[in-house]
Amino acid sequence: MPEQDIPLIDIASLYGSDQAAIEKTAALIGEACRGIGFFYIKGHALSLGDIEALFSTSHDFFALPETVKKQVEISPKTGNRGYVPMRGEALDPSRPADLKEAFNIGLDLAADDPELLAGARFRALNLWPEQPGFRQAMLDYFDTALDIGRRLHMAFAADLGLKADHFDGKLDRPLATLRLLHYPPQPDAVEEGQMGAGAHTDYGCVTLLLTDEVGGLEVRTRTGDWIKAPYIPGAFVCNIGDCLMRWTNDTYVSTPHRVVSPAGRERYSIAFFLDPNPDAVIECLPTCSGPENPPRYGPIRGDDYLESRLNPTYKASGLA
Repeated sequence: MPEQDIPLIDIASLYGSDQAAIEKTAALIGEACRGIGFFYIKGHALSLGDIEALFSTSHDFFALPETVKKQVEISPKTGNRGYVPMRGEALDPSRPADLKEAFNIGLDLAADDPELLAGARFRALNLWPEQPGFRQAMLDYFDTALDIGRRLHMAFAADLGLKADHFDGKLDRPLATLRLLHYPPQPDAVEEGQMGAGAHTDYGCVTLLLTDEVGGLEVRTRTGDWIKAPYIPGAFVCNIGDCLMRWTNDTYVSTPHRVVSPAGRERYSIAFFLDPNPDAVIECLPTCSGPENPPRYGPIRGDDYLESRLNPTYKASGLA
């Protein structure tokens, strides 16, 4: 596989019990994670009809009046949940704020959840807009995406020479975020360096992204070139985040990417960011170091790491 290619990998074997097939799939995923850090997946549990319904629900939300969307606006008290207005964040803090709006959904908790009552970081009730069917559609998809993300971690474990269940206890109450994204047509006048989403790496372990046919996602190769990630119907675009790169002692690569919205067109995407449990200790995996490759990073809790990455992103809007 040339380094600049983004491979398409069928993960159907991850839903079965054929160990040889699982290991073959895991090896393909591992090759991509060590190379460009991005890969497409097919053979998952989501149909084209399911995906179309999700995008329709997202379109309906972003079409709501701004006053309605702001009723569920994100704030320092909402645990990274809620509506992020236009220019509400800068994924590249050195650049002007991003030309997009978003809606974040986290792990759904009961009002009497012990972590919620204790005021744990990033634990909060989800905010729900006044839109029929929105809550159930998003919770159903959250569960589906989380299941896919856990299966990918089973593949990561196999590729890295770990037991298949190595990550299970670190992803049972994850700091995962489902994020609906809308990139309106770019205005005629933009600030220098401003784009849909500035160049950045993702913070967590793995990202599962659904895009529409408009395009705009670009990935930076190891040689520093920017390549387009084309739309593939029914496929997820997946990429490694900084947390898993750290966990694997840089064995896997978290690759910079950006969104350059096509002129005159609006763009929608749906991202699922899988971060570990808040109390999961992110430290060098036992198979990822040796005498000539010592651990590069000290241990850190999952919630501490996420906080360290989110604060610079939201400073541009005063949300940090």
